[in-house]
Amino acid sequence: MTSPASVVLVFLDPAFPDGRLADASKPQLMVTDQGATRGDGIFETMLAVGGTVRKLQAHLDRLGGSAEAMDLRIPDQDAWRRAIATGLAEHRSQHPAASASEDELVVKLVVTRGVEGAPNPTAWVQVSPVGAAGRRQRETGIDVILLDRGYDSDAAERAPWLLLGAKTLSYAVNMAALRHAHKQGADDVIFFSSDGRVLEGPTSTVLLAHVEKSDDGASVKRLITPQLDSGILAGTSQGALFTAAKAAGWELGYGPLEPQDLLDADAVWLISSIRMLAPVNRIDGKEIGTPSLQKELTAELNELFAGIQ
Repeated sequence: MTSPASVVLVFLDPAFPDGRLADASKPQLMVTDQGATRGDGIFETMLAVGGTVRKLQAHLDRLGGSAEAMDLRIPDQDAWRRAIATGLAEHRSQHPAASASEDELVVKLVVTRGVEGAPNPTAWVQVSPVGAAGRRQRETGIDVILLDRGYDSDAAERAPWLLLGAKTLSYAVNMAALRHAHKQGADDVIFFSSDGRVLEGPTSTVLLAHVEKSDDGASVKRLITPQLDSGILAGTSQGALFTAAKAAGWELGYGPLEPQDLLDADAVWLISSIRMLAPVNRIDGKEIGTPSLQKELTAELNELFAGIQ
């Protein structure tokens, strides 16, 4: 659990161009705020390393896309950038011993529809340390289970009001899935659709790799992710890693994927901005790929991912 003493809050407020600092140990949200009463809002979670937020523009663009899908008016990107800078500077000021160049911080952007009946949204930036669990899972890998998400892969196109491609605050189902996984002795979940397509994790994007030999004996590495039009959130980390992998000579692919494709892969990962690349060791108790090859591929992709800004 993150202590309030280690959390910095900055509210976006027109009266404070660089954001208004708030005490995280004291109540800040009205009980009638629709983010609390209805989960009516959006968010983005980013990683800051050495005081610099990674993939900031991609996250701001995705926040804007989520807002558009929800008909939600939010502060402009410059206002977010100033508030983020205020939050990071304040965290360094409060915790100078933890502000070395290798330090990692979680930077979360949140917007709700605001207090019931009020004309303006509630928006804030939260800065806090990265949890130990995410760091550990990067190194040791994770066990996952497959869960049916309960709708088919065409639902997003057929029913846009489901907001399947938006990063909303309504994460109760995702958190319930993770609790269910933990009860089964697993670390995480990969959702599949009712028509059998691999989708995503509750807080992550699915990646898999195949390594083959070409006719001339060269090693061909292919990185694959589920189709983005199947009702999943477009992953900023997946997109950035695909760009870096392509430049490094990897072939790329976008589904459609079935659960058996995961079991047949040489390596599988769940990737997200904070935990980054978490190798999947087992799916439904079945070992994935070859541990030595998975380790080799993970090291190569981690090196590519480390160079992304």
